[in-house]
Amino acid sequence: MGKILAVDDNEKITQIITRMLENDGHEVITANSGAECLKILKTVKPDLILMDVMMPNMDGWETVHEIKKDKSNKDIKISMLTIRNTENDMIKSIDGDSGADWHLAKPISKKRLLEDVEWLLKQK
Repeated sequence: MGKILAVDDNEKITQIITRMLENDGHEVITANSGAECLKILKTVKPDLILMDVMMPNMDGWETVHEIKKDKSNKDIKISMLTIRNTENDMIKSIDGDSGADWHLAKPISKKRLLEDVEWLLKQK
């Protein structure tokens, strides 16, 4: 099982994601902003980050871009987990400047979340 950092400014979302992932045996750390995520990454290196896009001050795409600039984070897989799910949003997540590894759309079923998390963790 993996160590997963869930980043979302909506505490209810992080609680739901945490419960689903912990029930599947994962260790979950949460952050409620891009800045808090970057602070956590100075001391903790998760296997996977699930990143919301729409957050105040620094959005998820900007946060991922900052994460990827630090070479010590190169092995961390990152998936956007967002209501932003147009084709352009998906392209921006994966092929754009942010450099995320995957894009998941909210709302997401527990089954889909767990399947995609398992797949992402195997991509190392």
